[in-house]
Amino acid sequence: MEWKHPWLPITHETQTDMLKTISREKLEDLFCNIPDEFRLKRDLDLPPSHSEYEVAKRLQYLASINRSADDGRVFLGTGAYPHYIPKIVPALAGRSEFVTSYTSYQPEISQGMLQTLFEYQSMLAEVLQIEVVNSSMYDMATALGEAARMTVRVKKGRTRFLVPGTINTEYFQVLQTYTEPADIQIQKIDYDTKTGLMDLNDLNAQLGDDVAGVYVENPSYLGFIESQVDEINEIVHSAGSLLVAGVDILSLGILRPPGTYGADIVISEGQPLGSPISYGGPLLGIFGCRMDRKLVYQMPGRLVGLTRTEEEPHEQGYVLTLSPREQHIRREKATSNICSNQALAAVTAAVYLSTIGPKGLHELAQTIAYKSNYASRVINEIPGVSSPAIGNSIWREFVVRFSEGSTAYDIHEGLIKNNLHGGQILTGVYPELGESMLFCVTELHDLQTIDVLVETLTEITEGGA
Repeated sequence: MEWKHPWLPITHETQTDMLKTISREKLEDLFCNIPDEFRLKRDLDLPPSHSEYEVAKRLQYLASINRSADDGRVFLGTGAYPHYIPKIVPALAGRSEFVTSYTSYQPEISQGMLQTLFEYQSMLAEVLQIEVVNSSMYDMATALGEAARMTVRVKKGRTRFLVPGTINTEYFQVLQTYTEPADIQIQKIDYDTKTGLMDLNDLNAQLGDDVAGVYVENPSYLGFIESQVDEINEIVHSAGSLLVAGVDILSLGILRPPGTYGADIVISEGQPLGSPISYGGPLLGIFGCRMDRKLVYQMPGRLVGLTRTEEEPHEQGYVLTLSPREQHIRREKATSNICSNQALAAVTAAVYLSTIGPKGLHELAQTIAYKSNYASRVINEIPGVSSPAIGNSIWREFVVRFSEGSTAYDIHEGLIKNNLHGGQILTGVYPELGESMLFCVTELHDLQTIDVLVETLTEITEGGA
C-alpha cells in the first residue's frame, strides 16, 4: 500500500474512493469556488527540512529573546492580567483526571468533574453574592454578548441595550458581533470626562420601554470605580429594564459584590483566578444571575446541580441541571450555542479560590489597591503628566495622560528600550483623553520597580532616555 503523506494515513486508493463518494474526479475540484487568480500556481518557497533537534534548538533561541511578564516590569492589563499563581494550582488543575475530562454527557461516570464544577459555581456565587452561576463561558467579552441577548429574551419586545461610554473597546466589538444578527440596538451612555462616572441624566434620557438591559462596569475598563451603582440600579429597574454588571472578580475582596446593588445578571473575567498570561489567554467567562425562573431558564451555558436519592440512606449525586445547547434540545429553543466551554479554566479557578480563601482574596485586593494607587500618585508627580487622568478612586488600572510635547507611542518606545512595558495606548480609542495610556499594577509589581518606572518616565518626558 502506497502512502501519500509521511504523517497522514491516506493512500491514492483511499483518496480516489473519497472523491468518488462526493462525485468529484480530482482533488482540485474541491477548490472550484476559489477564483483562479487567487490560486497559487507554484510550490511554496519553504526552506529545507530540519531535524527535530535543529527545530528544538531554533525554538529555544526564539523563546530566549522574549521578555517574561513575571518579573514585574510589564504594566499592561486590559483584560488579561499578571498575577502570582500558587504552585498548588497548576499541580492540581493539571492532573490528568481534569485535563482529559470533557463535557459530562454521562453523569454516572463524570461525578468528579461535575462535583468540581458544582464547587466552582458555589464559590463564585458566594463571591459575587448572586444565587446562580453557570459552569463557565468562553470569556467576559462573549459573556457580555450572551447577557445582552438574554435580556432581550427575558424582556420580550424590547430591542435596545445600553452600555457605558467607557466600556472595554474589545468587549464592545464582540458585543456588536453577538447582537447584530438578533437585531439588538446597542447605544452608549455619556460619561463625565473628569470623573469617568456614568451621566445619569443621559441614562434617564435614553431609557424607555424598548430598553431590555443596561450594562455597567465596576471597576470600569479605565480603572476608576463607578460609585453610582445604587442610583443606576434604581433608575434602570424603575424603567423596567434589567441591570447587567461587569465586575473584576479579584476586586470583590474589598469592593461591594454586584448582587448587593441589585444586578440581575453578572459577568466577569476569570483569567486572574489562576490562569497564566499565555499570549492573551486562556480566558474564562463567569456568568451568573438572580434566582428568578425567567432569568435562569434563559441563561446560556450549563448548570451543574446536586441531587440525592429519595430513600434513606440518602446518596448524593451531581447532574447537569440545565443544559441549553442546541445539541440537547430543539435548535429553535436553544439559548446558547456554546460548545467547548472553559471547563479546565473553571477547575483552575476553583482550585485558586480554594487555595487563597476569603482572607487571601481580601488581602490580595487590598495589596493591589495600595500598589496601584501608590503608582498613580507618584506618576502624577512627574511634570507634564496627569495620573489618574480620569476618575478619583481607582483599582489596579488607571489612565496616565502626557503633555502635548510627548506622544503615548514615544513614551511606549522609550519604556521598551529600558526593558519596561507600559500600558495600553488609548490615544486613538479615547481621543478626548489626549495622549494617554492605561497602566496596570498588581501584586507582582514591587515598589522598587514602580520607582524605576517613574524615573524612566521622568527621563523620557524630559527628553532623555
